[in-house]
Amino acid sequence: MMCDFSYHLPVHLEFGYGKVEKVGSFCIHYGKKVILVTSKGGSAKRNGYIEKLTASLYKEDISFILFDQVTANPLLSTVYAGAAIAKENKCDIVIALGGGSTIDCAKGIAFAVCNDGDLTDYIKGHIQVEKALPIIAIPTTCGTGSEGNTFAVLTDENTHNKKALCSSCLLPVVSIIDPQMMSSMPLSVFSAVAFDALCHHMESFLSSACQPFVEMQALYAIQLFRGNFFRAYVDTEDKNAWCAMSLISILGGMNIQMAGVTAPHGLEHPASGLRNIVHGRGLAALVPCIFEKSISAAPHRFADLAQALGGKNEHDCVPILKAFLARAGLTTTLSHEGIFPSDLEWMVKNALRISRSSLLLHPKVFSKEEVKEIYMECM
Repeated sequence: MMCDFSYHLPVHLEFGYGKVEKVGSFCIHYGKKVILVTSKGGSAKRNGYIEKLTASLYKEDISFILFDQVTANPLLSTVYAGAAIAKENKCDIVIALGGGSTIDCAKGIAFAVCNDGDLTDYIKGHIQVEKALPIIAIPTTCGTGSEGNTFAVLTDENTHNKKALCSSCLLPVVSIIDPQMMSSMPLSVFSAVAFDALCHHMESFLSSACQPFVEMQALYAIQLFRGNFFRAYVDTEDKNAWCAMSLISILGGMNIQMAGVTAPHGLEHPASGLRNIVHGRGLAALVPCIFEKSISAAPHRFADLAQALGGKNEHDCVPILKAFLARAGLTTTLSHEGIFPSDLEWMVKNALRISRSSLLLHPKVFSKEEVKEIYMECM
């Protein structure tokens, strides 16, 4: 096989049970004052994660201020609020403790502290910079893989545009992957975030920007998913299964860094940007239909996906995914998730404008009419 590609992703991962207790020893290399970013729901505190983390900080004489205002599909206004607090308290490190939304928001805060002006100018590429506060990411869900890439997906609540801020300075200086931090997720959350991770691998594998390392990691991760999702689903004490799900997540983040996402994410982002739906459930509503309409454009790639999922040929791919969604409690529609028929025209336009790069990476590039047809079928 002849191909040209480049691969550069200097991710420092600390992977293993109990690793979170070492966070203080990593912080001392970057400063003495932390802004600890976590979600508004309070799960990190209820589960004892904040107490565990701050004990490690105190051990190294590192002070912190808590910013616990992050919501799902993080907003630019939340980023600005967090950055203002970080500046006011002269913080020199950002620690993200939570799921993908929390890590993305923390990345935005680290960026906004060091760069003045409207973040949308940086998102659109009108201004190029490479500076941010150092970020330490500690994921408590196994979905987005944001701990392993340079993306921060943020929503502008004024326009409902959901798009990634991307800069090499947003790659965490350390990502602490402690599977024990993830096993307390409610099953509904686990199913949704795990399906997001699976989609990262399927989409990066299908992407026209796929390359050998992405391909190997994607197929390996899909096979891991097949063998470990339901083991973790039924047993929070199965360490091997939870290690596998954590690894699937981080590899997914690395893969989409290199190959991007395709039509499923491209068509889901308008939905969660507009109506703040759960991202993984939005993907669940869209993926079977999108894949059914794409197989003829890349039958060999879909055959490889199907085989990694336990099937025989490309025609098995969608039935296997539908069976998984049913068993995991993820069978849904866009209308069930909160999308109205009146939203579809806006979503079509937004997808073709804001998510254009993702749609162009998909094996079949859908027309405006085809995008609308997909949305209507998924209602």
